[in-house]
Amino acid sequence: MTGRFVTFEGIDGAGKSSHIEALAHWMRARGHEVIVTREPGGTPLAERLREMVLAEPMDTLTELLLVFAARRDHLAGQIVPALARGATVLCDRFTDASFAYQGAGRGLAPALIGHLEQWVQEGRQPDLTLWFDLPAQVAAQRRTAARAPDRFEQQDEAFFARVRAGYAARQREHAARFVRIDAEGPPAAVWQQVVAAAEARGWW
Repeated sequence: MTGRFVTFEGIDGAGKSSHIEALAHWMRARGHEVIVTREPGGTPLAERLREMVLAEPMDTLTELLLVFAARRDHLAGQIVPALARGATVLCDRFTDASFAYQGAGRGLAPALIGHLEQWVQEGRQPDLTLWFDLPAQVAAQRRTAARAPDRFEQQDEAFFARVRAGYAARQREHAARFVRIDAEGPPAAVWQQVVAAAEARGWW
């Protein structure tokens, strides 16, 4: 038995995290086992690495390597076992975020990130990626109202514009698994897009 691996992507402030639990509830109501997790994070070791990535000063390559170290532990300790028993895994960010943030945002070469992707993931990719797309300016306004910023959220609007462009590039490259969610509207309208994307797959 093999479960489904669904990732939620988007720039900080796009609102994706608020819809993960809602989708989990929607799926559980239909009788499915659902695991909700996040990256970096998802295991005790990966959560400790997350704390470092979000708070400690470091160069960009170190940041990328720590993210992939956390990802490897997350896959081995949480994602792969859950999928093997037939669960649905909903993950807040995955490798598309590395291409968008450390690649497009920070300037690391996509080829370098791609090598780590192949090595760490051993060919495993999400079955569905929901990309919550939002202009950088709107996302910045939402972040300011929501919480104190971490090391990523402190970046300027130009950085998040590059990250958004990085996500758009990933969507073009992986159109079969990406669904763009227009995240600028009210939460109810965004949620309807999420449900439509889930129902269109016919998995649940």
